[in-house]
Order: sequence, then C-alpha cells, then structure tokens
Amino acid sequence: MSLAVCATPIGNLEDVTLRVLAELAAADVVLCEDTRHTRVLLDRHGIEARLLSYHEHNEAKRTAELLPRLEAGERIALVSDAGLPGVSDPGARLVRAALDAGVDVTVLPGASAVETALVASGLVADQYRFLGFLPRGDKRLAALWDELGAWPWPAVAFESPQRLPSTLRSLAAADPEREVAVCRELTKRFEEVVRGAATEVAQRFDAPPKGEITLVLGPAVRQDRGDGEERALAAVTDLVAAGVPRRRAAEIVSSLAGVSRNRLYRQSL
Repeated sequence: MSLAVCATPIGNLEDVTLRVLAELAAADVVLCEDTRHTRVLLDRHGIEARLLSYHEHNEAKRTAELLPRLEAGERIALVSDAGLPGVSDPGARLVRAALDAGVDVTVLPGASAVETALVASGLVADQYRFLGFLPRGDKRLAALWDELGAWPWPAVAFESPQRLPSTLRSLAAADPEREVAVCRELTKRFEEVVRGAATEVAQRFDAPPKGEITLVLGPAVRQDRGDGEERALAAVTDLVAAGVPRRRAAEIVSSLAGVSRNRLYRQSL
C-alpha cells in the first residue's frame, strides 16, 4: 500500500521527472484535479492510466473513499494541475489521513512555480516567505503590505491575472520603491518576467494580462524614522499615557500624520 505525491509540470510538458512518469504508469489509479488536463500530460508521454477526480470540492469525500483502498494495498498516485499537490492545491488532507493510518507516503519532487519565479526575479536571498494566494480586498492587502514592511527578505505569492492591476496599484501606494517581479506563464511559450519598482510595474500592468501569475516582492528596505514619524510616535505615547487605548491612539495619530497605524501601534509597544 502506498500513496505517491507527484509533482507535474507548471507549463512545459517536458518538465516532468522520469520517476513521476514511472509512478503514473504503475499506479492503480491516478488522482487529479482535472482529468482532462492530466490526460494531456499522460498522452504526451504515452502513458495509460485510470484517472479519478480529486479537487477542492470533493477532497473530503474522496479522502474517506480512498483511505480504505490504500489500506487494502492499492497503489495510488496524486497529482494536481501543476506543481506539487498540497501546496496551494488539494492533497494535504489525503496525505495527513494516509500518514495517520500508517500508509507509506512518497513525495516525488519536480517543477515549482515558487522557486522558478524567485530565481527568475533576481531577488533571491538566504530565505524567503511564501504567501500562497494573495488576500482579496483593499484593507486586507494594505495590512499585508504593512506587515511585509518589516520583512527583510523576498516574498512570493500567487495572484489571478484579473486582480493583478489592482494588487500592483495597492502595493505601489503602500511601498512605491519596493522591487517587484511579475512572472507570467513560466516555462511556457510566452513566458515573461517584468521587474522594477512597484510604481513602474503597476504602470506596465494597467490592464489584466493573460496567463498564470507568480508575484515576487523584494526585501523591505529599512529606513530610519524621520522627524515626522518620531513626533507621531511621541503623540501616540502621550495619548496612551492620558488613558486613550493604544489602538485608538494609533488610529487617531495615523489619520492626522499620515503614518501607518499598524506601524505606530507596534513601535509604541
């Protein structure tokens, strides 16, 4: 009995390992997000396999169905439409259930949009942060930019092409000089990597592009606080001393001084 978690190409169908191809050919059943999508990969490499859908809408049901089959000795391979299952794609639930049941789980690595984009961006550092899919809504995005303002390493995220222009405008408003790279259609025929300051890249993508998008943010540039921010921080401290709740004090001073409310709150602690 075994479950093989197989990484599949993020674009170019040649970017699949020999181990993955052998496992897909040997499996009793191959679980996939979209059977039509996976069939294209299998046909390209001459593999016959029994396919079964496994996606976010049936993940819980399928896991309950498949666990007894794994325990009975079936050999099951799990793939997603692109990349490694379980990382921003279905799969983690089945892996956890299999491990809890004592089923052998093997991970077969392969192409990664995260690491491909990070290297292509030119913003590689000793570590990075993976954000998954970016949050929706201006307030949640603004809170994320503020949080990343103290993160001195690159960050990688997925974004839909439809939301990309508004996301870049939000980033440019919060941190106009931050380096950013928009990686579009990685490993495909029309691959494109656009690099530059947030304001420049936002202007480049004033309309939604086509294709899959991976966004890389450069590290935050630490800057000394100016006199205006020092005075704003002092005002927060004075208000707190006068009995005003700290969050409310930060909110009041932020609206008057134009300094980030979250930053004032954290720095006043």
